[in-house]
Amino acid sequence: MSLRDILIYPDDRLREIARPVDSFEPALAELVADMFETMYQERGIGLAATQIDEHRRLFVADVSEDRSGAMAFVNPEILARDGTVESEEGCLSIPGINETIPRAERIRVRAQDEKGKTIEHDLDGLLAICFQHELDHLDGRLFIDYLSPLKQQRIRKKMEKAARRERV
Repeated sequence: MSLRDILIYPDDRLREIARPVDSFEPALAELVADMFETMYQERGIGLAATQIDEHRRLFVADVSEDRSGAMAFVNPEILARDGTVESEEGCLSIPGINETIPRAERIRVRAQDEKGKTIEHDLDGLLAICFQHELDHLDGRLFIDYLSPLKQQRIRKKMEKAARRERV
């Protein structure tokens, strides 16, 4: 296992649409392990492959406090949505920014695990929000895309300024 670098907004690679995973070779299990290690190191609850410049339809999540809820979702999709909930979201690719975003309150999802087995779940609460957030990454969308153009512009300028400071 190894830590991976996380792409930071406004990196254009975060806007790439991920391609489906069609091979469940051992390298995929290694990628999943690297993603969990990276996510835990950064104290996140979800990490999409897009965020580490691997543009495949895959993300990992663990919303538990004790790291006991680790789940990998390969080729994920939402089958049904119900209700609306607003919650504060942040993102490992947009550090230091948190905003209130509307999401479906409950979702029915289908995906495959890292071995290729199809799984279906009814999700609610934080895991449902996390699933929607990470699925957006695979479609080249960021949580800030739900904000007004003015807020998006302010966040972009703030992130660009932070990147310039880091380079100095």
